[in-house]
Amino acid sequence: MTEKIKSSNEAIIAAFFDFLKLEKGLSDNTIASYSSDINQFLKFIENSVILAEVEPHLVNNYLSVLNKQRLSPKSVSRKISSLKQLYAYLLKIKLVQENPFSAIVMPKTGSSVPKPLSEIQIAKLLNAPDLTTAIGFRDKTMIELMYSCGLRVSELINVKLMEVNLNQGTLLITGKGQKQRLIPMGEYATDYLSTYLIQFRKLLLKTKTSNYVFLSNRCKNMTRQTFWHSIKKYAQMAEIYPLPSPHMLRHSFATHLLNHGADLRVVQMLLGHSNVSTTQIYTLVAKEKLKEIHQKHHPRG
Repeated sequence: MTEKIKSSNEAIIAAFFDFLKLEKGLSDNTIASYSSDINQFLKFIENSVILAEVEPHLVNNYLSVLNKQRLSPKSVSRKISSLKQLYAYLLKIKLVQENPFSAIVMPKTGSSVPKPLSEIQIAKLLNAPDLTTAIGFRDKTMIELMYSCGLRVSELINVKLMEVNLNQGTLLITGKGQKQRLIPMGEYATDYLSTYLIQFRKLLLKTKTSNYVFLSNRCKNMTRQTFWHSIKKYAQMAEIYPLPSPHMLRHSFATHLLNHGADLRVVQMLLGHSNVSTTQIYTLVAKEKLKEIHQKHHPRG
């Protein structure tokens, strides 16, 4: 019986992931996050019940287990959200009559204010790579692009040759939900990308072929982990602490634009946010910077 239940649950999850990828257009990384959360719930029920037959008392027991693990409110919310989405799908295909997670109130997570790097720190980070090597020049180009364009890491590592227009200085980016946006690169990023493509990419490519712009030393497209290790290495070289994550370059892009007077709606479009309220969090960081400047330089600050 257990094997039958397990097989049924695996079929349900496989269909759900197909739905997320094909109909919702979610990325592999997002689906992997869903998979982790759902598999944790499966481990809890030990395949003793089919997912379509889970009752509210099991949901409450699972919540108690999560609370005992002393997870952050944000982590708990994400896990519950993944399961709510799974059961919303089962409701949609009429495999269940109600969502057993619908009554769960998400814990308050508060507003997570982005932590950007300063413009001086960005300059130090950009100066860290060794431009005489193919790896160093690739890394410099990637950092320039991420900061100049406000890209997500997944967007950066998945840029393809056909999406680059050096003449116009633009990138065609496919973001969340497969939504596309055209982004200006800026003079510095365009120049570095041009030099990388002409001189250094072929050294990484060797005798192979690839549609991806950024390649590892094994001639494959870059991974998130490889880029994270690169940022960590260069931050240590530049003595930037605490060590920044790659996503902080995106935060810095948005914050620095607003600090220099950019319109919020323009920043929203460049970041690829579907709602301007998501972008507004950066105005809090920009305001804090203005306060800091006022306090430092005004005689009565």
